[in-house]
Amino acid sequence: MASRSGARPARKPRYSGTVQSGPVQASPLVRLRGVGKRYANGTEALAGLDLEVRAGEFLSLLGPSGCGKSTVLRLIAGLTDVTAGTIERRHGHDLGFVFQEATLMPWATALQNVLLPLKLKRLPSSDAAEGAAKALAAMGLEAFGNSYPRELSGGMRMRVSIARALVTEPRLLLMDEPFAALDEITRHRLNDDLLALWAERRFTVVFVTHSVFESVYLSQRVAVMSARPGRVIASIPTEAAVPRHAHFRTSRPYAEACEAVSAELQQAIAA
Repeated sequence: MASRSGARPARKPRYSGTVQSGPVQASPLVRLRGVGKRYANGTEALAGLDLEVRAGEFLSLLGPSGCGKSTVLRLIAGLTDVTAGTIERRHGHDLGFVFQEATLMPWATALQNVLLPLKLKRLPSSDAAEGAAKALAAMGLEAFGNSYPRELSGGMRMRVSIARALVTEPRLLLMDEPFAALDEITRHRLNDDLLALWAERRFTVVFVTHSVFESVYLSQRVAVMSARPGRVIASIPTEAAVPRHAHFRTSRPYAEACEAVSAELQQAIAA
């Protein structure tokens, strides 16, 4: 049985180069224009929301609870429809989705959970097994492929969930507060690992979080949303190069970016 201690699994060295952050110049992968969403119960989640997500960008959505951040992800994924405005998508169905809970099949091993998207694509068994093993290895879980979710710590279960989302090598990764339930140390480690994978592979990420500090650490750009009905009220780029390391969290640029994002968030809450 795998350890329940939550200790960080051993990992192979990862990408160590530098990718310059700041505004991304690639063409939009997703564009939302004047988007509104009203649910059947009358709740108006979004109104007049404009947002562009550029190819290869790491974008965080930040805003008060209930402002429609998760709704934006569901709209981008095509899981629900707009009631106003338009969405232009260039990613097709080439996306992965990571939810706040790991949502793993409890009766399946870590490897079997990661295999599922490849089986649905009807890949040959040998290719699927190799792809799933590589995805687990990329998340530092080479030794845990035969472990069941109940045998893994919360952080390790989330690693399996991310591996499953990335196993098909999607162009777009949607993440809905995936680290919110984790302790701070585990959260920081997963932040680092996710950022290293993004810097290496340059898939596009839209990341929902309630944490100013997490949004600034991870993102090239933070989009701050107003209270419900949600809309984007500020778009704040971060200037630090990627990958970032622990010392960035104590640097002046990080503190200044957190201050700027916090000020916009406070305005959103006050409004």
